[in-house]
Amino acid sequence: MLSETHIQQFIHEGFVRLEHAFSKAWAEEVRKILWLDIAAEPDDPSTWTQPVVRLGNYHQEAFRKAVNTPLLHTAFDQLVGKGLWLARNDLGSFPVRFPGADEPADTGWHVDASFPGDNPNDYLSWRINVRSRGRALLMLFLFSDVSEKDAPTRIRTTSHLEVARLLAPYGEEGLTFMKLAEKLETTAHCQEVGATGEAGTVYLCHPFLVHAAQSHHGEHPRFMAQPPLLPAEAFQLEQKGAVYSPVETAIRMGLESE
Repeated sequence: MLSETHIQQFIHEGFVRLEHAFSKAWAEEVRKILWLDIAAEPDDPSTWTQPVVRLGNYHQEAFRKAVNTPLLHTAFDQLVGKGLWLARNDLGSFPVRFPGADEPADTGWHVDASFPGDNPNDYLSWRINVRSRGRALLMLFLFSDVSEKDAPTRIRTTSHLEVARLLAPYGEEGLTFMKLAEKLETTAHCQEVGATGEAGTVYLCHPFLVHAAQSHHGEHPRFMAQPPLLPAEAFQLEQKGAVYSPVETAIRMGLESE
């Protein structure tokens, strides 16, 4: 179970880190499967010619097990609410990052969008609103050991509170991925940390947490999944006499500090 300290960290800083959230053996099995779809050799750095390779959804047993451990399910209940999230059978997309001099083109600060706009096929037009429609958590699953040199995802702590304030004037419609990204300079003052850890570590993040990729300066490819946890029903921010989840509490905290 998450301690009260963990829950308060999630509310105030925007994330909690869970070590040993899934087995290292499952992480190794996942890497073996992913290498089969990468046009490169695991032991030959001369074949690592791209800074990032993006792979799609996988449904093999190791993937399903990694996202459905008892520890994670309990944490989902504590952060989102029991019965208020949908179990996953996959881990979404995998941005596999490789060491090298070439700069990746996807290192901008952003908040992951959660529901489609006018064109569902254009992710840049997807939207985010103040109730976080369509996303209960942002999750970062580490499938390889990640040090500060291994392109850890950059996180702006406390930025989720500012994002709640940015989204508030736009109501249910919210903002597109790009329109919100243009406003995130207001979070530049937030402390930056890297999502480091051993394989098997999971970062459970508030859906409004501002984050970014970065260049890889280590020696070995970095394997990470970043699936959303989907809500079973819409978040409630103004229920009279309600008991709010930590996700809802953080949004309300951000709005109250306007």
